[in-house]
Amino acid sequence: MTDIELALRVFIVDDEPPARNRLRDLLHDCSAQLALDVVGEAGNGQEALDKLAVITADVVLLDIRMPQMDGIELAQHLNLLPKPPVIIFTTAYDTYAIKAFDLHAIDYLLKPIRLGRLFEALNRAREAVPVQIEVLRELLPEPRKNLSIHERGKIHLIPIEQVLYLRAELKYVTVRTTEREYLIEESLNAMEKEFATRFVRIHRNCLVAKQAIEGFEKGAVGMVGEDNAESAGWMVKLKGLDELLPISRRQQHLVKEFG
Repeated sequence: MTDIELALRVFIVDDEPPARNRLRDLLHDCSAQLALDVVGEAGNGQEALDKLAVITADVVLLDIRMPQMDGIELAQHLNLLPKPPVIIFTTAYDTYAIKAFDLHAIDYLLKPIRLGRLFEALNRAREAVPVQIEVLRELLPEPRKNLSIHERGKIHLIPIEQVLYLRAELKYVTVRTTEREYLIEESLNAMEKEFATRFVRIHRNCLVAKQAIEGFEKGAVGMVGEDNAESAGWMVKLKGLDELLPISRRQQHLVKEFG
């Protein structure tokens, strides 16, 4: 096996060019004792997703505090890659957050980053495994700003503010925007908890965006896929959609609340 095959492929994500340059310099110094290859860099989450869909990286050095999308949310989206990279967070986080990382055995580098500490982290990365999405969500105090869809070898970000409804169907959840539908493999109950301020449950299998509710209409008996007793009740009309969604009897109090 050649040195090239053994080289650790490293990708840098930081919104500040000086920070990326600093990491490149440190990685160059590490390369004297550790076979590594800097395969690319990105200044924001979307750029990182686009590049890492075509570039294979073993390790991503990932800044936590970035505009639009922070590093912890980005790490969740990167977990959808066919071969997720090991994440080493770079951070100036406070002591409380660092304790959370320690508790979950997540590697991090405190800024300003020291050469010796970076060398240790890269060595450990060879034996590390990607952090589970559930663990990352525990570290993220706020809901995600985007949902990520893995489609045709690429990860697409769907801004949560564009989502009109989430509907559970077998092991998937249908994500509906005004333009189209997407399928994601997540738990509707977990999404209800995460996005409680934005969505409301209208049925055991459906959440709708509160801001998208346009009005209510009396439903007709015999709606496809719905129990007749329930579908004889109210339906909700969402902005930008022609289809009406049935409201279960248990949730029909929403007609008064939002009507």
